Formats: sequence, structure tokens, C-alpha cells
Amino acid sequence: MAKLKLVVLSGAGMSAESGLQTFRDSNGLWEGHRVEDVATPEAWHRNPQLVLDFYNQRRKDVLNAKPNAGHLGLAMLEDDFEVTVITQNVDDLHERAGSKNVVHLHGEIFKMCSEVNPQITQPIRKDILLGDTADDGHQFRPFIVWFGEPVVQMEKAAAIAAQADIFIVIGTSLAVYPAAGLVHLVPPTSQKFIIDKKIPTTTSIPQLTIIEKPATEGVAILQKILKGEQD
Repeated sequence: MAKLKLVVLSGAGMSAESGLQTFRDSNGLWEGHRVEDVATPEAWHRNPQLVLDFYNQRRKDVLNAKPNAGHLGLAMLEDDFEVTVITQNVDDLHERAGSKNVVHLHGEIFKMCSEVNPQITQPIRKDILLGDTADDGHQFRPFIVWFGEPVVQMEKAAAIAAQADIFIVIGTSLAVYPAAGLVHLVPPTSQKFIIDKKIPTTTSIPQLTIIEKPATEGVAILQKILKGEQD
């Protein structure tokens, strides 16, 4: 019998328990920086060294982080379901936990690309330096989707969401579009779960189960619920 298609949309709260800062803290800053200074094309053109320094440090942070129980629990669901993880996170913790099908909406911290052509990429584990150039002769920049840039993986993610038998939202406020709109593409009859320590307004979503817990606790509860339905 074919496995049910289980789709996860994960956000910053998924990685917070691994010690990685959420995208924007309550004071509106990201690791002490205004988003406008480190996460826009204008910031890159204005001060590329600052942007490189910022993402070089984020890369070190991810290298030092480990997948948490939430990441590991989602990977275990592949025993019983056909799982795809759509993540807004740029870290590789889902992959390191064992998830085999991961779509990164907002880029990947361990890749760099030409500042002119984002399709020219290379893996990077160390620092990106000014003067590091791609095959087209242009400066390498972080392979990150900044504010004001197209989310090129959205079409693929939308097609995946539209086929979900079970759709799970973890650790995201459902405030960052276009990713937040994916939940509305899921078939109305499909089962949906939202796991977050602070649940956003979700009154317009049918067939929804709310688990108001951090990702690690919430995924453990989810596993029990899904296991009960499988038995």
C-alpha cells in the first residue's frame, strides 16, 4: 500500500532549540543587526563586507549546532510516511537528522552563488571573502534569499503542498509570505497540524489540530498521534 504524503513546513522555531537564533527577535533585530543592513540586496551593494561577516558567523553557528529531538523525530516519520520537508531555514539540521527530501525556500547557508547569477553555486563550509569569484568572474555572495528577491522554490513547494495528505507546520508564525500561504493550498480534507510554543491565528484553516508546544515536545506528541492513526 502506498504511503500517505506527509509534508512539513518548518520555520525558525524548529532550529531555536538547537541554539540557533530565530530570524527576528522581539526587539526587531537579527543577532543584533537590523534586517535592512544584512538581508537585502541594497545592504549587499552598500556594504558587502558587513553582509559577508554576518553570514560567515551564521555559518559557524550552524556548524556548531546539532539537530534536536524535533528534527530527529521528523526524520523517523519516513518509516511510515512519504515525507517532504519544506523549510524556511537556511541550516542543514533537517538533513543531518536524516530527512531525505528537503526543500529550502530561503536558501542554504552552506552554499554561495555569483552575485549576478544565483544559478552558479558552490558549496562553502568556511568563510566567503571579498575577492572570491564565481566562474562568471563576479563576487560570490551567500546563497540566501533576501527580502525583495524571488523565492524560486515556491512553485515546487506549492505543488508539494497541494498533494499533501497530512500537512504539519512547525515553528513558524505564518507571517512570512509567500511561504505562509502554502497551508491554504493543502486540500481542505487533508489533516493539518500546527506545532508552536505560541500558536498564531489559524481560525480559517479546516481540519486543524493545534499542539501549543516547542518543536521538540510537539513532534513527540505528533508522533504518538500519527502512530495511533497508523495502528
